[in-house]
Amino acid sequence: MKILERLRRGRKPSSGKVAKERLRLVLAHDRAHISPGLLDTLKDEIISVISRHIDIDADSVQVTISQSARESRLVADIPLLSGQRRRRGA
Repeated sequence: MKILERLRRGRKPSSGKVAKERLRLVLAHDRAHISPGLLDTLKDEIISVISRHIDIDADSVQVTISQSARESRLVADIPLLSGQRRRRGA
């Protein structure tokens, strides 16, 4: 399935798919009892902690809630700027 998604990257998703994804995210947030404000606070704190140790692209960090039949997940997508760790005290 991911192979097909990669091939379609150039195509714009249909409005129906966008609406379905938004609804899925709203339901997952509601079921996990996490408000958008709390999600933003978590994102800021995750950025703060991780950026102390490695260089990240803080503007591109995405934190989302995903929901399956059995569990909820907090997913953080954090782009790294380099593979090297920061030196202590830097």
